Amino acid sequence: MFLGKYLTLQDFCTCNQTYHKYADKIDPFPKDKDTIRALEQLNNIIIDPIIDYFSMERFKLTYGFCSPDLKRYLNQKDPVTGIKNGRIDPSRDQHMSHEVNSKGNYYCNRLGAACDFLIINFNSDELVDWILNNKLPFDSLYFYGKDRPIHISYGPQNKRDIWTFTPTGQPTKKGISHWLHN
Repeated sequence: MFLGKYLTLQDFCTCNQTYHKYADKIDPFPKDKDTIRALEQLNNIIIDPIIDYFSMERFKLTYGFCSPDLKRYLNQKDPVTGIKNGRIDPSRDQHMSHEVNSKGNYYCNRLGAACDFLIINFNSDELVDWILNNKLPFDSLYFYGKDRPIHISYGPQNKRDIWTFTPTGQPTKKGISHWLHN
């Protein structure tokens, strides 16, 4: 099932390293039809224009949809290295989209959908410049560093909110002033 012109639901649900490590134990797919719709909107409105410009060969999806099973494994430590499998904040990051927990509450009340990706041989700060110059209507954009993937979401709030992170991983607005004019 294609979510847009280029990426499939399978791509979006199985691209994460943690999924690959525990694939036999994780159901990576969404259960809510609104999640599918949100992933389609993210792809059609944000991801497709990026791939149209940069090409599918240069686009690398590093983190897409986060199922409850994947969330459980991201929160655990690797039994060999002792290092946590992932850094996630499902209450804010929109990777869980419209999925609900056992009490019927959304994992993330912000709704929408998110993914992390990079463009091969292209600095992520220049990618942010391109996104802003092309006025893509994102909700949140997280810049982790010029050689790292970016996080982008699309949702009903469409805040065009940009965050960067301190060396210890704390979100901050420091260092983004040059992007605020767009």
